Amino acid sequence: MKNKIILPFTLLLLFLLTFSGKEPSKPALTGNITISGAFALYPMAVRWAEEFKKINPGIKIDISAGGAGKGMTDVLSGTADIGMVSRDINPEELKKGAYAIAVTKDAVLPTISAANPNLNELLKKGMKKQSFIDLWVTGKSKTWGQAAGIKSNIPIHVYNRSDASGAGETWAKYLGKKQEDLLGVGVFGDPGLATAVKKDPVGIGYNNVAYIYDSKTKQATNGVKVMPIDINNNGTIDSEENFYDNVDQIIDAISRGKYPSPPARDLYFVTKGKPAGQAVVEFIKYVLSNGQKFVHEAGYINLSNDKLQTESNKLK
Repeated sequence: MKNKIILPFTLLLLFLLTFSGKEPSKPALTGNITISGAFALYPMAVRWAEEFKKINPGIKIDISAGGAGKGMTDVLSGTADIGMVSRDINPEELKKGAYAIAVTKDAVLPTISAANPNLNELLKKGMKKQSFIDLWVTGKSKTWGQAAGIKSNIPIHVYNRSDASGAGETWAKYLGKKQEDLLGVGVFGDPGLATAVKKDPVGIGYNNVAYIYDSKTKQATNGVKVMPIDINNNGTIDSEENFYDNVDQIIDAISRGKYPSPPARDLYFVTKGKPAGQAVVEFIKYVLSNGQKFVHEAGYINLSNDKLQTESNKLK
């Protein structure tokens, strides 16, 4: 009588899978991820989370916007797994363990109301960098005529971010200052600043691309217009400076370096120390790979392939 060989069930399953040419399926990814921070990155992070959860239904992702400063504070204190930061990471934050991974790019644009009484002339002439300095830094310009070099005694209302924000810091850097040095009526958050400008026909502010253009229509959101920058200071917006009609145009201009820097900047996911939790690591890997196909349609700018590889290597 032949000897009977009894294999444990798991060994038998592996034996069958091996000879059937199939590999055991990976365990389903589960866990919770908490994300906090920059308004600039919030719409993109929400889209990434939605798409990631479609292929990983066992993952729960909570996202809240409160400004880049809050995102950095939350991640360093352990309140959030990922902080969304829309500015450079400073040395003090690096010493506390901030570990930054660039995930996309966007830009900060000066904005005015579509109801501005001088709108057509402003869109043709644009505004020089010095004009922005005279509004947000020195306070020298008090009217639209002084600010834009047009015949107008209409007063100009300057708006600024009241929260510690990447947009505020980036715009201030363009003007040679820090956010706390900027003048203007303080308004909380990107949506709040866009609304303030929209409602004030003589107001001027600044916003991230995602809060100016509609991702579906590609056009500027109803009520807000971009104040074109007269880059070559010749008093008019030339064809090579005219790239604000829709989101595709401005994204292309930023990608090709036509739009002034530093208003064009990298956006970061920041963790405290190198990402370690499986759910967080897999989510960031997804963002830097398959998630990049949603970047352009959401109104953001893709990182170069070399940059994506560099950032992905930070996870190894």
